[in-house]
Amino acid sequence: MTVSKMAFVMYPVTDMPRAVEFYRDVLGLHPDGLALDYWAEFNIDGATFGIGNFEQVGVPGTAQSLALEVTDIEATRKELKQMGIETNEVFETPICFISGLRDPDGNAIALHQAKT
Repeated sequence: MTVSKMAFVMYPVTDMPRAVEFYRDVLGLHPDGLALDYWAEFNIDGATFGIGNFEQVGVPGTAQSLALEVTDIEATRKELKQMGIETNEVFETPICFISGLRDPDGNAIALHQAKT
């Protein structure tokens, strides 16, 4: 088997309009690809992140694999706080900084800033 690239990652949500608004307007992701009543896609640097509310996507509130690269984690946390979005304290590793937040359904999202 040869894998050439990642096709998509998907998160389960309950309310599509609310979720699209959160990922687009709060996190700044760019809608791209399909936009249906039960599925929406966002382009993140050439990769597709999808949200959906049908059985195969899973149970809303259980997803925890999305990590978004940011250039300034503290500035991002401050911006999110101004929008009423809580984030975890920053955790530092030898190679990066990480903070977490949750979407409106409770799915976990990591903010990641690589060290230069």
